[in-house]
Amino acid sequence: MLKDNFDKVNANIQAACDRAGRNREDVTLIAVSKTKPIQMLQEAYDFGVRVFGENKVQEIVDKYEALPKDISWHMIGHLQRNKVKYIIDKVDMIHSVDSLRLAENNLKKKQQKNDLIIKILIEVNVAKEESKFGVMPEKVEELVSQVSQLPHIRICGLMTIAPFVENPEENRIYFNRLRNIAVDIERKKSDNVIMSILSMGMTNDYEVAIEEGSTMVRVGTGLFGARNYNQV
Repeated sequence: MLKDNFDKVNANIQAACDRAGRNREDVTLIAVSKTKPIQMLQEAYDFGVRVFGENKVQEIVDKYEALPKDISWHMIGHLQRNKVKYIIDKVDMIHSVDSLRLAENNLKKKQQKNDLIIKILIEVNVAKEESKFGVMPEKVEELVSQVSQLPHIRICGLMTIAPFVENPEENRIYFNRLRNIAVDIERKKSDNVIMSILSMGMTNDYEVAIEEGSTMVRVGTGLFGARNYNQV
């Protein structure tokens, strides 16, 4: 069943790429494995999955220790400042930086201590939902400019969590808006800033996101099934 789910999602990604005239290689599927047991991740690993996304620091730490070291881990959930130190040497990318304070007071210090360069995405609350984290669209360029001055941090693009909707077409406007923000930032050609990654699209809307330029889609339920929070 798990392999069938991955095959179906990959086929959908290919179809969306075909519709948009894009190469499949330009889109990374992040298998969002939050709350899922290590055995399930190992099964996915065994048939070739290497990129996993987690929302909680403790889950990354536990799974990092238990699973093969060639896995690429992505922190996609809201990151508390006092927990950065636990994952700084374990993740390949942090998708959820939305304040200078997080980057300056914590990421910078931990990276300098470990002599690491961490890749980050700036999280944007494109839909301006009160329940969501992320910097407001009109403040993105200012935050990017501030964070780009920090050593040991590399801004690689933007991330957003679109509203949960029944019709994924309703989110097209938000994905398009994030892409346009990235284009505007890229034109400035600032040091230490590239806009090569757009992390947008989840189980219910990743095909629309790909059509609008997403380079990373974060799919959990569509791959692993509904989450069981009592299983953690």
